Amino acid sequence: MGTVRRSRMHRESRGKCLVLTERDLAIFRALGQYRYLRSTYLHAFAGGASENRFKERLGDLFHEGFIDRPNEQWEFAGRLNAPVVYQLGRRGREGLRMREEATDDRRVILTRGPQRQFAHALMTCDVVASFELSARASSSVSFVPVSAILKKAPRRSVEDRHPLMLGPVNGNSVIPDALFALRYESGERPSYRFIALEVDRGTMPVTRSHRGQTSVTAKLDAYEKLICAQAHKRELGIPNLLVLLLTTSESRKGRIIMAASSKLRDTRPFLFGQFIGLPPSRGTSSLCRYDRIRNPSIALDRA
Repeated sequence: MGTVRRSRMHRESRGKCLVLTERDLAIFRALGQYRYLRSTYLHAFAGGASENRFKERLGDLFHEGFIDRPNEQWEFAGRLNAPVVYQLGRRGREGLRMREEATDDRRVILTRGPQRQFAHALMTCDVVASFELSARASSSVSFVPVSAILKKAPRRSVEDRHPLMLGPVNGNSVIPDALFALRYESGERPSYRFIALEVDRGTMPVTRSHRGQTSVTAKLDAYEKLICAQAHKRELGIPNLLVLLLTTSESRKGRIIMAASSKLRDTRPFLFGQFIGLPPSRGTSSLCRYDRIRNPSIALDRA
């Protein structure tokens, strides 16, 4: 008689005594760094020849309490047929701690506890993970996580309430969805691009008729003023800042670019692209070419 298939949504322990492998620890590290990762991204980070065997191992780790499946994912239509989203569980955190490994080498900084905007948080994790995986596959680009940036920041700590906030300056302030850097090994000294990420799921209005109401262009306008005031240098200690806005469709991207072109004066720091929500694979990379307004597009795979 075959083994009864266990629930995707609820933990059903069979009392297995799991011996943790190096690949298990790689899974725990990635979840400690990102908070949320889909099974496809975990496979890209931790490796393994068989994706089906990898999913079976994730199932064992979940049902035995090493990793969790956040309940918020089941609220979305079609989720039962989509890659499962995971986060680090209590036993996984203990496994890392027993090996004296830090679990606060974060790539994405999210508030603790359940996320009110789970889909937005998940897309942020997807995007940053895609950049890290793309950099791993590159011979000339390295990924620098936000935790490393904040360690050198003069006025910020990863434990601050809003460690990524820029401002307020003349009433303007923003909190990027994520922050990371790309290091380029070219010439005698490496060069860096620091990137403030904004993910757009199409839920915020592109423009508003009344000043002071939230909109995509209002946030970009605040970025422009803060970058002009050198807030990124003063508060984060970084020499440059690009703002990368990624949305879910070409048509939405086009509407944002059109609206921003009449709002922004200095458009050089702003990059725009579409994110398809899949891990980088052979022939694809997040270190691709991104659109700008009134300026040539930029390819992030070279300095």
